[in-house]
Amino acid sequence: MRIAVFIYCLRGGGAQHRTLTLVNGFAERGHTVDLVVVSADESTGVALHPGVRVVALEQGWRHAFEGLNRHINMRGLFTASAIPALARYLCDERPDVLLSGASHVNLVAIFARRFSKTNVPLVLRASNYPSGNIRCWPPFQQAIRRLLRYTLGVVYPWADHIIAVSKGVAREVQRLTGLSDDRVTTIYNPVVGPYIARLAVEPVDHAWAADVHVPLILAVGRLTPQKDYPTLVRAFARVRAVCVAHLVILGEGRQRGKLEKLVHKLGLDADVALPGHADNPFAWMSKAAVFVLSSAWEGLPGVVIEALACGCPVVSTDCPSGPREILEDGTFGPLVPVHDDRALAAGILKVLAVPPDRAKLLGRSEFFRIDAGVDAYLRVLAAQVAGRGTSPGRSTTA
Repeated sequence: MRIAVFIYCLRGGGAQHRTLTLVNGFAERGHTVDLVVVSADESTGVALHPGVRVVALEQGWRHAFEGLNRHINMRGLFTASAIPALARYLCDERPDVLLSGASHVNLVAIFARRFSKTNVPLVLRASNYPSGNIRCWPPFQQAIRRLLRYTLGVVYPWADHIIAVSKGVAREVQRLTGLSDDRVTTIYNPVVGPYIARLAVEPVDHAWAADVHVPLILAVGRLTPQKDYPTLVRAFARVRAVCVAHLVILGEGRQRGKLEKLVHKLGLDADVALPGHADNPFAWMSKAAVFVLSSAWEGLPGVVIEALACGCPVVSTDCPSGPREILEDGTFGPLVPVHDDRALAAGILKVLAVPPDRAKLLGRSEFFRIDAGVDAYLRVLAAQVAGRGTSPGRSTTA
């Protein structure tokens, strides 16, 4: 097949990384792959297979607003502006199938395919919990929240098929859209491969990583409201009142200043570090005593799977959705309520006191192997290509 995969840019969070894993897997199996991006300004942190062609939908006017984007998040506007360019790509290139790589670009892919008036099959990847994303809007934007809910319900059925990254995401997509089971497939993210074990043994240039006497508590992810790091910092203050420990949060984002102020207010400056983005978080995971996910919502948090693949014990919020599925209802790590720093601290202390068996964690991570995930995606894409022109989601009119 000639597969087009659409995403915002080459570097970013978990959604981008999983998409790059998929495109490499498709190319390794002999398929021709176009990785279509809104912006190619940032280089990828993942090496791309030679069979992957990057197609940038550059918008000339976009660069005039780069300075403003430093103060206002205009990513949504930039993404929406790519609708005409993506529609032209579909008209000119006519790939066998278009896969939208992440939730935040799905609407653009839907409208671009609609306006292109082509019969290119469109598969959406629902990579995050839809209602979680909507709930992050401030109260004064209630009208926008209602509009987004309505829009998802109306336009998602225009796609030919939806791949949800977890059962929880699949259920929520179906609740919002009314789509039947045969239009939504759950495929867990392709995460675990030999590269994790190779990178996990690399050294970490930080004194805390080498200190075997003080447990290292680790979190990895963008500094955003979704990750709810203030709850983690408050939970760590409770842990620190009981035992000596260090907390490292790897990631960057707009909430850095807020978190630094909270750390200082709680008197934790000597025991909490926010070193920013790390190219190799696996080296940290293999040396941490506990990995903590404090999120308010997720899709299928790949960092939890990666921690398991490094043999690192996990404590997670029981957020919608993904952690409960990954940890099998708490079998492979404690699940605690969202926004509850007391419960999160108790979970951390429990794991520090009685660490789980490392072999058990490694065995669970094998359930999320890259090869299995890539093959499952290809089966769905091939079925849509085979059914070209017959799917209820397809339309050749704008």
